[in-house]
Amino acid sequence: MSRGSRKWLLSNYPLYQQLIEKEVRKVVVKELKKYKALRVAVQNRKEQEEQGVRGLFPALYESDKQKEMKVRQIERALQYTLDEIERRIIEEKYLGTTRVKDITLYLDMGLTKEQYYMKKKEAIFQIATALGII
Repeated sequence: MSRGSRKWLLSNYPLYQQLIEKEVRKVVVKELKKYKALRVAVQNRKEQEEQGVRGLFPALYESDKQKEMKVRQIERALQYTLDEIERRIIEEKYLGTTRVKDITLYLDMGLTKEQYYMKKKEAIFQIATALGII
């Protein structure tokens, strides 16, 4: 890193940190939303195997092993890296079947706005770390 870019980074660190946080959140949320569909795909494949049916639908993308591994690793990240408040935020915000606003969640959970957003940010970064995103 050049001296000039290091100086810019240090003088603009809060901005730089916000950009990184935004990018990490974007990637993690995308993976969590994909996880919902992958979880169903893995269940469907197991059901097909139990019934002796294979190739019910054409597969254009990821292999079954990749899908299963992603599901297992995301489930492990959710189970072992988050406390109960962080897990509830992630499950209700990103893994439920209905869209939930942040304000609804933090009011229902009895958290202040600041507590909620801090817990949500911590959860996103814990998941990102566990999955090797950061």
